[in-house]
Amino acid sequence: MRGNYMIVNITSKQMEITPAIRNHVENRLSKLNKWQVNLINPHIILSKGPQVFMADATISIPNGTLVAGAKHEDMYVAINELLAKLERQLNKVQHKGEARRTYNSVKESNLDPETQQ
Repeated sequence: MRGNYMIVNITSKQMEITPAIRNHVENRLSKLNKWQVNLINPHIILSKGPQVFMADATISIPNGTLVAGAKHEDMYVAINELLAKLERQLNKVQHKGEARRTYNSVKESNLDPETQQ
């Protein structure tokens, strides 16, 4: 991320990337910034099949790599589904330690002798 904008590599197969599609991808991808994770070299691949559009993404983050794909008859819906999957993966990565910590604290609180009386 440089300044207020992110460099996004968008590749297309068997279709042309219009400015509207590019803006849609960049706007949806910018919503991932709310997780405050450094997105390293996001690469989006948009392709057109016989009946469906496909959107695939690979994004490196400091703790690993996010990989997702989506298919739909409408390109914009495929992009939305793709970025929803990426957002779920980021959520899982961000809250992974918290879920484990919460489980341990609940388990320990059940063993408190004062609550057993």
